[in-house]
Amino acid sequence: MTVFDNITDFFSKVPSLNFGITDFLDICLVTFILYNGIKLIRETRAFQLVKGLILLAFAYLVITVLEMQASSYVFGIVFQNIFIILIIIFQQEIRQVLEKVGKSKFTGLSWLMRGNDSERTAVIKEAIIEIAKAVQRMSDAKIGCLIVMEKEMLLGDVLKTGKPVDAKITHELIGNIFFPKSPLHDGAAVVRDGRLHSAGCVLPLTKSEEVSSDLGTRHRAALGMSEQSDAMVIVSSEETGIISIAYKGNLTRELTESELREMLIDYLVDSSNEKGIMDVNIFTKFFKGKKK
Repeated sequence: MTVFDNITDFFSKVPSLNFGITDFLDICLVTFILYNGIKLIRETRAFQLVKGLILLAFAYLVITVLEMQASSYVFGIVFQNIFIILIIIFQQEIRQVLEKVGKSKFTGLSWLMRGNDSERTAVIKEAIIEIAKAVQRMSDAKIGCLIVMEKEMLLGDVLKTGKPVDAKITHELIGNIFFPKSPLHDGAAVVRDGRLHSAGCVLPLTKSEEVSSDLGTRHRAALGMSEQSDAMVIVSSEETGIISIAYKGNLTRELTESELREMLIDYLVDSSNEKGIMDVNIFTKFFKGKKK
């Protein structure tokens, strides 16, 4: 039986189907999953992979119609294991989806683990002020730094690659960690809930081919971390002293201390208190395509 025979047989049975509320909910669920799946990958390299899979499926359909036995056998093996192949190809995107689902379902319980929200907010704001001051001083001295500001998505895998610190943040502490003679200055510092959690951490490098060749390892690591999490990553260039922020795979450069401070407060504090609504004026730079 050919593919067209299967399709014809299916539609011949449609009039006999009993369409009920369960079927309606089933269609809505599938539509919701497909919509959010496309929304998740439309601006990533995964979207190119999806288009490639669609072309393969079309080629398989043509091969089946033309009854090309050898090609049909090869393509048949591929599509028999399509779910395993999809899991391997889209493992990063699947992980992001599961992390977002977990975050959205259990954020309401975070007060059990993180304590009083007002106290936590005050600690984070104080830490941001100290970090912005430290980054500006390192920028003036052309000292490189890489600081990851964790938000909702926990970065346990990254923390394991560094040395635990768990200290209150001051600009002196940040400066000492990234001082050129410090043993931890080449890695990244990770900030969680307004405290310096770990230092000397190793971040994943971006795989994007659109990144400028002028950018070094620190900037590529910042972009890679921002692509795989909801963290904001601060970078100070040791060559130029330019301060940058990586966020959702975008790099915003040439920031001042005040701009850096406002962006961090808006994203880490205000957006949480206002259910994720960000100040459009502060984030205008991110949507102007200022990616280098």
